[in-house]
Amino acid sequence: MYQFDTPFYFYFFGVLPVLWLGFYLVMRWKRKAQLQFTDANLMKKLSPYRSRFKPGFKLILLSLSISFLVIGLVNPKIGTQLETVKREGVDIVFAIDVSKSMLAEDIAPNRLEKSKRLVSAIMNQLASDRIGIIAYAAQAIPQLPITTDYGAGRMFLQALNTDMLSSQGTALDAALDLSGTFFDDEDQTNRVVFLISDGEDHSEEGESAAKRASALGIRIFTFGVGTEQGAPIPIKKNGIIESYKKNMEGETVITKRNAEILKVIAEVSGGEYIDGNETQEVLDFVSDKLKSMDKKEFEAKKFVSYKDQFQAFLLAGFLLLLIEIFLFETKTKWVQNLNLFNEK
Repeated sequence: MYQFDTPFYFYFFGVLPVLWLGFYLVMRWKRKAQLQFTDANLMKKLSPYRSRFKPGFKLILLSLSISFLVIGLVNPKIGTQLETVKREGVDIVFAIDVSKSMLAEDIAPNRLEKSKRLVSAIMNQLASDRIGIIAYAAQAIPQLPITTDYGAGRMFLQALNTDMLSSQGTALDAALDLSGTFFDDEDQTNRVVFLISDGEDHSEEGESAAKRASALGIRIFTFGVGTEQGAPIPIKKNGIIESYKKNMEGETVITKRNAEILKVIAEVSGGEYIDGNETQEVLDFVSDKLKSMDKKEFEAKKFVSYKDQFQAFLLAGFLLLLIEIFLFETKTKWVQNLNLFNEK
């Protein structure tokens, strides 16, 4: 396992083609300039100590020097220790309502954004629990399978919006049935679903789905967002409200939080309902509940230590650069005696 500390410096490898092209053009110009005044045999007699191979050899040394220096600046790191980390936690699936009613602004900035911030705040206080995410409206779709990668969880959470599902409405049963497929550990004693919604269930099958989930050992905790007074559903363009959603009779639709169905779902599955508008109250509630639950131990392997490797590359680069600087293009007597470049 390896990683690069500053991969930006890889762009400096672009110097090498420029260097080689420049060397070729200069050598070509030299040959043409020399042939204007003398031929090759006379030039050899006039410059008996001129080496034909050292200019190219110096170019190779300089190229290698630049390559090593660039790699040193990139600072490759190698994982030097693989450790098995034992974790204990609970499997949690967040089922988040993304129906159009979640755009109502009776809770600032709107119900959906409030829900996303609430889930993000819950994630921030988790330690080793596994999480999954489901988005649902008239149907439910998986967003993130059970994982300990909270970074991925936050990324998928921010991507949730009311346009991700073409069919509208709120089908709590679809979300609860889908959540039952998320728990991949048969030995996990605590399976938890945090369902965040305004409770407008158009399927009327939420209670039945909660019973099915309970039979699988799933406890459902419901968080209701929005107010009982309700609010219209805005229709926006470029962030500006143009109108409000209307029904078939042309009347403005007022969407209200239905806490009763959320309470029934929670009660049937052995969970609890809590007002999702109060963030701190929700966080305290979640913290207390998770502390009281039995934790399942599982293992996760990860690289825990990386060692810098830049030192050797920088040293090699500087040494090659020094050799290139002090290596003259004329023939070296003792090297000539060894005939390393076949110059005899």
